[in-house]
Amino acid sequence: MNKDDLSFFQSWFHRHIKSYYSEDNYVQMNVKMKEEHTYRVCENIVMIGKAMNLDEKQLQLGETMALFHDIGRFEQFKRYRTYSDRRSQNHAKLSAEILKQTGVLVRLSEDEEAIINKAISYHNLYKLPADDADIYLFYARLLRDADKLDIWHTVLEYYKTRHLYPNPAMELELPDTQEYSLSFINSIMNCQCTDVGNMKTRNEMKLSLLSWAFDINFLPTYQYMQDHRYIDRIIELLPDTEDIRKIQRHVNTYIQRKIANNSLVSAKQPYEM
Repeated sequence: MNKDDLSFFQSWFHRHIKSYYSEDNYVQMNVKMKEEHTYRVCENIVMIGKAMNLDEKQLQLGETMALFHDIGRFEQFKRYRTYSDRRSQNHAKLSAEILKQTGVLVRLSEDEEAIINKAISYHNLYKLPADDADIYLFYARLLRDADKLDIWHTVLEYYKTRHLYPNPAMELELPDTQEYSLSFINSIMNCQCTDVGNMKTRNEMKLSLLSWAFDINFLPTYQYMQDHRYIDRIIELLPDTEDIRKIQRHVNTYIQRKIANNSLVSAKQPYEM
């Protein structure tokens, strides 16, 4: 692919999203939120890729998958007025379906189209399949890192003004109680992502966000997390309990060790095309 392809995709995406603009304030607010999220994920994937010395073609491929990774979210919200996959349908599968139905990727090679479709289909999985081709897993990991960085950013920015502009969709329509299950604490202490299918409160959603630290793949992502204090800032949104303080120490220590050891995936062959 080349820069003309990327420019075409950017123009196409802008026109496509405008078709979801609405006079319904709640719908419009959430469409714009996801549109802005998309553009920031594009910036994140380029940032991570440049830090890993990816070439121009790799960066363009990464930016394209970031541009389209949540395209199903707009149709999801139009149909169901929620971003909860449990209450509607899997948004990654819906994104892949829309790309296939529109044929927007046909200008690319079969290999490039397959990489983008795989990365998008995989981007919200609890765990990536271990038996797929390395090139698919590499780009899926790249997209997942870029996406997580902006979800953390988006949630933290939302809570700055939530008292003025509450948005139930941002909280997956979960109740605002002080409770959280110890299973979420135990998962984090075992360096595991929590099971989002079991979330019953907003505190459990926030704990799930913390657990994503164990599903980061690239050193630049960890460094960005640390520089922006994402873990400590999410902790500030949770109750001040010994459990919460314990996981704060645990997750921060985990990140510091990852950065010190640099024991993360590198961008080398066979990821070049």
